Amino acid sequence: MSYTIPAQTRTEIGKGSSRRLRREGKVPAVIYGVGKEPVSIVFEHKDIINIQTNADFYTSELTIVLDGKEVKVRAQAMQRHIFKPLIDHVDFVYA
Repeated sequence: MSYTIPAQTRTEIGKGSSRRLRREGKVPAVIYGVGKEPVSIVFEHKDIINIQTNADFYTSELTIVLDGKEVKVRAQAMQRHIFKPLIDHVDFVYA
């Protein structure tokens, strides 16, 4: 099954800006890989909360539509809130 997540690049980086994004219902994330520059991104929480419950989300290739361009990635790590069903941050690796 293929998953597509619309995202935007993020210019403000840091703890304060990440907290502001989370309060707005967004998830900060990063895409990195060997030989490529890391890209900080942000997407809507509602776009990932339901698809990440599928087991093949962590093993299949995902498509992130980043500012109109499709990027193939795999989920590397995901940080979750301690007791709320929220996602705090996601690390993606170029596929």
